[in-house]
Amino acid sequence: MDTPVGPVPRVRTRLLARDRLQTATVRMGYGRYDYKVVPGLYCVGTPTSDSPVIVTGNYKLTFDAVRRELSDLDAWLLVADTRGINIWCAAGKDLFSTDEVAYSVTRTRLAEVVAHRRLILPQLGATGVAGHAVRRQCGFSVLWGPVRAADLPAFIQSGNTPDEAMRTVTFTLRERAELIPVELFILGKPLGLTLLAAFLLSGIGPGIFSPGAAWARGLAAACATLAGIAAGGVAVPLLLPRLPWQSFAPKGALVGVATGALNALLFAQTLGLLESAALILWTTATASYLAMNFTGSTPYTSPTGVELEMRRAIPIQAGAALCALILWIAAPLI
Repeated sequence: MDTPVGPVPRVRTRLLARDRLQTATVRMGYGRYDYKVVPGLYCVGTPTSDSPVIVTGNYKLTFDAVRRELSDLDAWLLVADTRGINIWCAAGKDLFSTDEVAYSVTRTRLAEVVAHRRLILPQLGATGVAGHAVRRQCGFSVLWGPVRAADLPAFIQSGNTPDEAMRTVTFTLRERAELIPVELFILGKPLGLTLLAAFLLSGIGPGIFSPGAAWARGLAAACATLAGIAAGGVAVPLLLPRLPWQSFAPKGALVGVATGALNALLFAQTLGLLESAALILWTTATASYLAMNFTGSTPYTSPTGVELEMRRAIPIQAGAALCALILWIAAPLI
C-alpha cells in the first residue's frame, strides 16, 4: 500500500496451511527461537490516516494471532523488534520496552502516515512500557488494549473501551494443554542420556555387570523416569487449579509420589523394597522439578517468587534424586 513514507506491506488476515503447519511445529518446540517476522510497519485492509495503530512484537506466533483477528478491520500494524519473543516475556526482559516502542514509531515515520497520535498496545506488555515516557519520546499516547488478540475488534468498535473480560488473564485447560508439547520437547536429549544411564546402572551387581539385570531393572527405571515426566510435565499442568498448595514443586511431588507408587506396584514382583523406594523417590524428584519448571509458562507466579521457590526446592529435589540413585545401585549388592 502506498503511503507518504513509501510502500507498506499489506498482510493477510487468513492464515495459510503453511502458517498453520509452522505454528504446529513451533508449538512442539522446533524452531521456536528463530520464528519471527521483520519489524516495521504493516497494514491490514485499506487503512487511512485515521485508522487505528496496533502495536505488537515480531514473534510470528504473536504476529499471526493479531493479524488473523483483524479480518473485518482496516488498521496499521506496528511491529516492534522483540527478538522473536512473545510480548509478555519480552516485556519482562526489557525488549518490549518504552524505548523500543518509541524507536519503532520514529524509525517507521509513523507520524507521517497517520493523522492521530494514539497507539494500541497489548496489556501484557505493560510491565515493560511507560505510557507517559512513550509520549514524551515520540509524541504518541498509549492506549492499553485487551489481553487477548481475539478481543481487539470489540475493543476498537467500543471506542477503545475495554470491559472486565478484556482485562482478565485466564489460564484455562486448553491454554495449559497448549504449553505441554514444548515442555516435553526440550526433554529430548536429556531424556535419551538419562535412559541410557538407567540401563547401564541397572546392570551393576555382584557379578560386576549383568546384561539381564540391565534390561529387567533398566526397564523399571525407564518406566519410573517416563512416569515422572508424565506426572510433572503433563498431569500437573492439566490438574493445576485442583492441586493443593501455591508452589509448583510440591504439586509435582504430590502427583509424582502417586505415580511413582503405581509404577513400583507394576514391578513389585521383580523388585525389592529398596528398589521400589528408589523408583518412588526418582519419580517424585523428576515430577517435582518438571512441575516447577512449568512456572515460566504460567501467569500465576512472579520472577522473584520463582527464584525463591527454586532456591528452596532444587536442593530437596537433588537430594531425593541422589538418594534414589544410591538405593538403586546398592540394592543388588545388599
